[in-house]
Amino acid sequence: MAVVAARALLDDLRLLARDSSRERVALEQLAAWAMRYTSMVSLAPPQALLLEIAGSLKLFGGLERLSAQIQGDLRELGYGVATAVAPTPLAALWLARNQGNSAVVEQKRALTQALATIPLDHLDLDRSLRKSVRGMGVRVLGDLLRLPRDGLARRLGRELLQDLDRALGRLPDPRAAFVPPLRFHEQIALPAEVEEVEALLFAIQRLVSGLAGRLQGCGGGVQQLELQLIHRHERVTSVFIGLAAPARDAVRLLELMRERMEHLSLPGPVTEVGLVAERVLPFAESNRDLFARHGEQEEDWLALLERLHARMGEEAVRGLYAVAEHRPERAWCDDVPGQARAVPRFAARPVWLLPAPLPLEARRDRPWFHGVLELEPGRERIESGWWDGSDIARDYFVARNPHGVRLWLFRELRGARGWYLHGIFG
Repeated sequence: MAVVAARALLDDLRLLARDSSRERVALEQLAAWAMRYTSMVSLAPPQALLLEIAGSLKLFGGLERLSAQIQGDLRELGYGVATAVAPTPLAALWLARNQGNSAVVEQKRALTQALATIPLDHLDLDRSLRKSVRGMGVRVLGDLLRLPRDGLARRLGRELLQDLDRALGRLPDPRAAFVPPLRFHEQIALPAEVEEVEALLFAIQRLVSGLAGRLQGCGGGVQQLELQLIHRHERVTSVFIGLAAPARDAVRLLELMRERMEHLSLPGPVTEVGLVAERVLPFAESNRDLFARHGEQEEDWLALLERLHARMGEEAVRGLYAVAEHRPERAWCDDVPGQARAVPRFAARPVWLLPAPLPLEARRDRPWFHGVLELEPGRERIESGWWDGSDIARDYFVARNPHGVRLWLFRELRGARGWYLHGIFG
């Protein structure tokens, strides 16, 4: 209706300018998201999607469960939805526009009966054709189906008849499959400026749900994400999230973003929120052991690692690996956690080394530390480092103190031949 008439009915009416380009982008984003249900998705602009679901019914537990899941997931994304199921794409589109939530699985009589009640306003007719049809007293599709085809073709043209035949399955109706872009980038304009981080989580959840659906549809995962908080004058605050391995679980991704944003201070009010994934990586689902206990699955430690990264930063969480170096002080390095490396063979060594060897008192030529230390049989002699000026010559022993604690100590082979505590076994 006209704006003046609308304002007469509602004085506090809020008018929003329509943005066709944004509508197209939103439809394409939903098409990519819908590929989680089927590999065949087609666009029907400006506000419809066509999904070929025949091959997905068994996977999702039947037509009713699949339809309910699609509708529920779309509402979680913030969209209103009307769905219809039919043997042909055009019939499904017309039924969805008419009343929604209808399903016709038979192609002949049942489909004709279902289409007969659809008002012609739900068909894509141009203005002159719609006027001609109304002048003939035709209001619903069933009225057209009862008219002679030859006379109808002369008065209204062949195109309308071809549409009817496509809807009824008499003519083929091939649809172009939607191909999602490799890069994921979505934005949500907030209804009002937001100054608190907590208030952004609802919009972020919508973005993450869309990303998870898109990844599930294309069989991919992401390892790096950029959350964009857009302020006035297009200033952007970027929050980067890294994962230990490609992932696509919405709950896991949202939890990492929540952890990352807990310590974020906004430089100003946020007007839009965006999510960017530059690279979609191959993702392989892992088979879980039926009898595995908590902590035995690889995903458990990966999830812990990602939470620590999100809370403390990637540089604060490092992995350790052994180096082929006999000197204990130089026999390890830090690296990205989870990297697989060859492990050099040493004699028994503790994981915990002291920052610097601790000199020990010797009583009657026996090392003493909170009591006399009992040395276990065997020793490890290390003489190394002559080439870099940090050479050592030591005999290492495993010892126990009176309380039963196992210690790692050495005796110098040069100079004063003193005793030193170097590490403690667990």
